[in-house]
Amino acid sequence: MKKVADVLSKQLNLFYLALSFFTRLPVPKTMQYSAELLSQSSRYFSLIGLLLGIMLALSYYVVNTLFSVQISILLMMSFSLVLTGAFHEDGLADMADGFGGGYNKAQCLTIMKDSRIGTYGAVTLMMALALKFTLLLTLTNYDLSVILITVILSQSLSRAIAASLIISIPYVSEDRQSKSKPLATNQSFKSSAVLLIVGCLPLYFYPLAIVFICLTVLFVFRWFFQQWLMKKIGGFTGDCLGAAQQVAEILILLVVVCCLEHQLLGTLL
Repeated sequence: MKKVADVLSKQLNLFYLALSFFTRLPVPKTMQYSAELLSQSSRYFSLIGLLLGIMLALSYYVVNTLFSVQISILLMMSFSLVLTGAFHEDGLADMADGFGGGYNKAQCLTIMKDSRIGTYGAVTLMMALALKFTLLLTLTNYDLSVILITVILSQSLSRAIAASLIISIPYVSEDRQSKSKPLATNQSFKSSAVLLIVGCLPLYFYPLAIVFICLTVLFVFRWFFQQWLMKKIGGFTGDCLGAAQQVAEILILLVVVCCLEHQLLGTLL
């Protein structure tokens, strides 16, 4: 029994580490931290996305009883930024600045470390938020369950796709203090399996056709994104993972909206 309790305690600690890394949600002060433990916690990144997705879906459901769908979506998106501290959005903007303004690996990495946002980052971030809002607004034309489950799916699966890059390409950064560096080591097959299985759980509520289309689109995106990272900087940084999550989230929303608008799948859910 003690051995089982120790295993559960360790896994709970890993979950808290992942929670503290990706969100502003409080965690117990007794949580233990080390670079090795943070690396192992990557298996729970999609679970954090699942939790965030449920919280966002619930927030929309509650707020929508008081306000219009437009206001409800904006409040839900704002709640998301508060919960995560705009963690992934910051990565998207930094990567856009670095890859847009850098002509070689050193320049890209230097620009991405700059805390100031440039034109590429600002435009990319504005377009990404506007596109998310528009796609979510389109989902409100259908049954309430559609937007609720799609929000959950986009949060969990997008994080699984982003975190999966850790196991296939090397970490690169000139900053030895980078908080993402511990994630780049000791990624096991078991961790990767847990990451992807949990990320895919919300797909249970969709027809097989949308599951196939969604996973195919994400697989193609991941492959091209990985090739682009390797060509441009020879690996990934924390900003690149944030950008991957944001793009994957938008792609998931695009797939669902496209299938619904063109009636490719009949009745969803």
